[in-house]
Amino acid sequence: MDYLRAALRRAYLASGAPELPRRARTLVAFAVGVALVVSIGGVVFSPVDDWVRFAIVVGMVVVSHLGRLRVRISGSNFATAWGDAAFIVAVWVGPDGWLPAAMGLGVLLANVLLQAFADEWKPFVEIIRRSASLAIAAGPAALVAHLLVQGHYKEMVTPDDGFALAATALGYSLLTVVITCVYTSLRDGHKFGTLMRRALSSIWMMTLGNLAVGLGIVGLLGVDLRWLIALPPVLWLFQQAYTHRLLDSQERQGWNRYADAIRALRRHGDIAGIANAGARSALSLFRANEVVVELLNADGPTMRYTAGGGPLRRNAGVIASVTRPLEVAGEPVGTLTLHFAGTVGLRSRDRAALAAYADALGVALHDSATHAALRHATERAVDEAVRDPLTKLFNREALLRRGDETLRGLDRSAAVALLMLDVDNFKEVNNTLGHVAGDQLLQIAAGRLSDLVSDVELLARLGGDEFGLLLFDLPEDGTEQAMRQAERQALRRARRLAAALAEPTEIAGVTVSAETSVGVVVAAAGRVDMPELLRRADVALYQAKDGQSSVVAYDPSHDGASTDRLALVAEMRTALSLDDQLLVALQPAIDLSTGAPTGVEALARWEHPRRGRLHPKDFVRAVEASELLAPFTRYIVDKALTAAALWQAEGIDVPVSVNLSARNLLDAELPADIGRLLHKHRIEPARLVLEITETVVMSDLRVIDEVLNDLRQLGVQLSVDDFGTGYSSLTFLTRIAVDEVKVDRSFVRAMGDSPQAAAIVRTTVDLGRQLGLRVVAEGVETHEQRRVLTDLGCTAAQGFHFFRPMPSEEITAALRSLPEPPADAIARVG
Repeated sequence: MDYLRAALRRAYLASGAPELPRRARTLVAFAVGVALVVSIGGVVFSPVDDWVRFAIVVGMVVVSHLGRLRVRISGSNFATAWGDAAFIVAVWVGPDGWLPAAMGLGVLLANVLLQAFADEWKPFVEIIRRSASLAIAAGPAALVAHLLVQGHYKEMVTPDDGFALAATALGYSLLTVVITCVYTSLRDGHKFGTLMRRALSSIWMMTLGNLAVGLGIVGLLGVDLRWLIALPPVLWLFQQAYTHRLLDSQERQGWNRYADAIRALRRHGDIAGIANAGARSALSLFRANEVVVELLNADGPTMRYTAGGGPLRRNAGVIASVTRPLEVAGEPVGTLTLHFAGTVGLRSRDRAALAAYADALGVALHDSATHAALRHATERAVDEAVRDPLTKLFNREALLRRGDETLRGLDRSAAVALLMLDVDNFKEVNNTLGHVAGDQLLQIAAGRLSDLVSDVELLARLGGDEFGLLLFDLPEDGTEQAMRQAERQALRRARRLAAALAEPTEIAGVTVSAETSVGVVVAAAGRVDMPELLRRADVALYQAKDGQSSVVAYDPSHDGASTDRLALVAEMRTALSLDDQLLVALQPAIDLSTGAPTGVEALARWEHPRRGRLHPKDFVRAVEASELLAPFTRYIVDKALTAAALWQAEGIDVPVSVNLSARNLLDAELPADIGRLLHKHRIEPARLVLEITETVVMSDLRVIDEVLNDLRQLGVQLSVDDFGTGYSSLTFLTRIAVDEVKVDRSFVRAMGDSPQAAAIVRTTVDLGRQLGLRVVAEGVETHEQRRVLTDLGCTAAQGFHFFRPMPSEEITAALRSLPEPPADAIARVG
């Protein structure tokens, strides 16, 4: 066996064919040996007694194998012939033992004829392997025929003989497919199961045609042996029919795959995507084992994109390759190379398709490169339009546009900050060292700022020696506490930037320190736009340059030309004419000993259609500075009394309180307006508590005293809000008779850690007890604060620990969940 294998290998290599893998060579040698044993053994077992019939059978096998259909499976070519029909006739005509010899000899002669006259070159060893494979397959089939087929060619075939012949032929066909797939799997590295499945699905119709032709000829032989003459033309007709059908199917499938491949190229816009898609599509379109796309690169090494390649790594010595240049208008773009495991290449039709596909791939790559160059040029032009040419930072227009886009994409309550930085000694550097030195100073400042700025922040040169930085990574819940925290965070950031810019540097041989002033503004994203942020930051920067601190936060009280304030006043005028924007949120105050409600505070809320929900701190100052204060106050008192009337109708006897501005007390019409609203809602005056601040004590205007006296005469209660934070709390109590004092939340927050804050709370509680006033602690948020207040003698409290402000439609249910207040609660404090 080793000698035979070595001889076959030498013959194979002498033919000029590539070297087979060792396992495939072993299989070929084994197949030849087995074929010889089976053929010689069969002849010896059943000697040929009629050489004419033997020659006829060999001739039928030769004729049946001259017409072949070629099928492409997983990158390998399979040739299938009409040998099953000849096999059925051979089983019926002659002795079973000489079937292997007749099949092997007939296949060998057919291949020699095709080699000589049909220009179908194959290595001689490959012809020997194919002949041996079919001889081996004929051996078991001959044995089955000997056991099952009882007829003779001179007799009429019976149904049992027909079934036996069909079964024998199917077994022979299946065994030939198995042997071929095993060899191809060892030679090319494909999966055996995949080859078997695809081979059977491709040849099953031809197999059925073989059975029909073979059984038909056998049936006619019982009438006249000369019907054997009909075998070649019948096989030729079937060959033509199946060839056209197979070609049509392959053509249709090929064009469908080609269209899919072209569409795959169009789905990608970048060169790498197109090259990878081109390689993957070619892998499927041409059934290759590996596809390599190499692109020329004038600026660097050739770019290489690969698809497939698994089997090639196992059988690197058996490769057939086809390379096609990629060109556009005669200019080379790269190459497209297909590698096939084994000796399989491309047919002429496939080569034409490859040429068209390579042209399409080259055009797609060229178009992508052109579009990329155009896109880069456009992006460069756009970038130059939004960049400052000196520092390469964004310019003012870019900050305005991109900042507004970012603000619109944030949650409306999210805090944003704008830092405006100004180099204080820039003019001095310019005047002393020259404009080149000034430009260098700005470039150094821009570089230091860029090093301290993250990718999500916007840094720009606003012009001259001013820079702007927009910050987004700030608290987002929109509460007053969060906004204060955001402002502290922005101020710390501004100081760090100013310190970095102040680091000494050498310019034109002189050590220079870029001292910087910074204006900081913090606002909710939904309530400002970029022009307003810039304007406020400019106001803060002016204060920083004019004051003692180099970093200053925006203070609205120093902004005498707030466009936002003007806009708010105009929008408030519209809100007062509607019924769905200005609302009241209601928050109960609780008796600390009984848990019963002592009152409900009405807090104004503005559901702004553009700015979102606004709290009083966002708009009250603008309203106070306008002529809308009186109508606004009447509107809110009306809303509060509407809610109080609802819970009063439910039998809940709890007062409602409303905050008044100090400027409200300058309105002599206020008591009359309050009286009309009480009458309208049929609320007793004692059920309305008006909260005022201590600032009124600083004014000696007679109208304030008159308004306060008229309110007292009306019967409403008065409460001092934020008690302890004013200029002179005790003076206030001696001047104005009130019913309640509210301890400011700052003392409540600090009393656990600050003895001074705890002393103020205790003093306020003792003062209230001595003067017969109700004392309410504001801003209670924890159980510990409630415990400390109880220990200090405070009787009532209000805050998130008990209730958050809630809509008017929920307040009645909340009050019902609490114990009822004592019947004389109002009388005791009225």
